[in-house]
Amino acid sequence: MTAIATRALSRRFGAFTAVDRVTFEVEQGEIFGFLGANGAGKSTTIRMLIGLLAPSEGSATVAGHDVARDPDRVKGAIGYMSQRFSLYLDLPVVENLLFFGAAYGLEGRALRARAGELLERVGLAGQEEATTGALPGGLRQRLALACALLHRPGIVFLDEPTAGVDPVARRSFWALIRELAAGGTTVFVTTHYLDEAEHCRRIGLMVDGRLVALDTPAGLKATWVPERLLVARGRGLAAAGARLRGAPGIRAVAPFGAGLHLRVDRAGPSAAAIGGALRQAGAGEVEVEEAAPSLEDVFLAVVDRSAAGAAP
Repeated sequence: MTAIATRALSRRFGAFTAVDRVTFEVEQGEIFGFLGANGAGKSTTIRMLIGLLAPSEGSATVAGHDVARDPDRVKGAIGYMSQRFSLYLDLPVVENLLFFGAAYGLEGRALRARAGELLERVGLAGQEEATTGALPGGLRQRLALACALLHRPGIVFLDEPTAGVDPVARRSFWALIRELAAGGTTVFVTTHYLDEAEHCRRIGLMVDGRLVALDTPAGLKATWVPERLLVARGRGLAAAGARLRGAPGIRAVAPFGAGLHLRVDRAGPSAAAIGGALRQAGAGEVEVEEAAPSLEDVFLAVVDRSAAGAAP
């Protein structure tokens, strides 16, 4: 069953096209990742899908409701957690839940029971009277998720839900996301942490307002990084790597942390040969090994080839 569907969805602001004819579908119970650099059009797409912004062209349905004709029905059918804290920081934890629950039309014993259930589910039981602003960032994000789930929506939009949260809290938050999806909730999530995106069943990659890639994590890697991937570590790699760009058999050389990632033809130079070339180009203490591509390698390949106007 399709939970979200778009057809040539576009949004312009004057002469600027923020979202350009984007088409995709998300199935019920799917964790769907929506990735892209700042300004790629992710948040604008979400704002259209949740009924906050009218499309300039194209169409979209969410939970069976047309986002342009029935935005209020869309809002009632979804949960939304923005990339900025939407909580009232001076209120106790439980008062935030009661406030948002009332906004969704819940009240009385049913609301308090649902608030207690969600506090237990997100690991905040016992923190009911804690001031929200005094909570660590990871706990505040859990509370924001609980507020978005109060009315039992079938679809939840999470816009960079773990931004600024420590790795342990991020891992815990994603355990909650997987639990939601296992229960049949559709989760549409944007994130800058590409390791998190590995948890998504499928991923759409946005570049300059266009959806340029859509597949499973494994499918994206096979399509966009079909070459061998070599990881180089050592000293002076940036200058040495620049001298290898365009060399026979080497498709791309990109900085990756303190090292380099090199995409090399299947029949191209070996790790040992690349190590020798880097040393000859001035690098020191060089170690080179083959590795499996990550989604970050996919993202770099997508951006590079989109900039060059090339297909995968």
